[in-house]
Amino acid sequence: MVEIPEHGTGSVTKAPHLLVAVVGPTASGKSCLAIHLAQQLGGEVINCDSLQMYRHFDLGTAKPTLEERQGILHYLLDILEPDEQFSAGEYMRQAREVVSTVAACGHLPIVVGGTGFYLRALIEGLFAGPPRNTRLRQRLQQRAAVKNKGYLHRLLLRLDAAAAATIHPHDTPKLIRALEVCLEARRPMHELFRQGRQSLEGFRVLKAGLNPPRAELYERINQRTRSLFEQGLVEEVRSILAQGYPPTAPPFRSHGYRQALDYLEGRISLEEALYHAQTKTRQYAKRQITWFRKEPDVQWFAGFGTDTQVQAAVSRFISDHRALVVEAGLPASHGLC
Repeated sequence: MVEIPEHGTGSVTKAPHLLVAVVGPTASGKSCLAIHLAQQLGGEVINCDSLQMYRHFDLGTAKPTLEERQGILHYLLDILEPDEQFSAGEYMRQAREVVSTVAACGHLPIVVGGTGFYLRALIEGLFAGPPRNTRLRQRLQQRAAVKNKGYLHRLLLRLDAAAAATIHPHDTPKLIRALEVCLEARRPMHELFRQGRQSLEGFRVLKAGLNPPRAELYERINQRTRSLFEQGLVEEVRSILAQGYPPTAPPFRSHGYRQALDYLEGRISLEEALYHAQTKTRQYAKRQITWFRKEPDVQWFAGFGTDTQVQAAVSRFISDHRALVVEAGLPASHGLC
């Protein structure tokens, strides 16, 4: 934080650093906007997309290429092997270290991505829940396999309706973790979540949300998904498998990769893979919109992050608030100190 003298006194107070978060649905142009802001405002980019952290998963995650990054430093990209597990808690720890380092070096930390739970963990912190119980998880997975798809969600509704309202009925990993917490702690998860969290200190957070017209967003998703298949998404999946990584690796559960894998394993045709990938991606975008609409203090901008008018509006929004934060001068260079 920056030390500044209080007006009319000899004492010194600490002004918070500024942290910018660029949020919105997939295909809304978040990465493009973040790079523009970094260029204009002396920033560096911290990834908040859970899939872009995995090496080798490039096309289907829309990971910005080195050329697209335009010399702007990006953090938390390509830090995991495809078969590694990663948690929101680990993201919180690593991302907090990065944003603190970036700010201490006089640059503007710009967090960008569509994994809303990771962003919330970074800013608000996480509760110290009970440790993983492998046997309990296995029992829940076995029951879910026998029952219908809504079984786990209905069970969570009985134990913690508030937590169930925040989790998609088909998001099995999150449902199992929520049930594990409720059963192990013998208390509703949402009650535990309110306790023991340590929010991010020393930063004032500005959230800029992209809100393009829904029909245009869905059309862009359809076009981008088709382009991914044409540019070699299936070949990327084949290459990852050829390196010895299993089809059960976490990123293969995501839209696009799941359908490309189904095609390679002969379960569906290429046309069906494209159709289902487009459908699943649109559904994912809708869930992201719902999530971020519930986030507090988001300043929404109508349009895509590739739109120069939107870029200018977001830059003004940040610059106007920057004066209130009393930041030290942010240099134009992007190197680590």
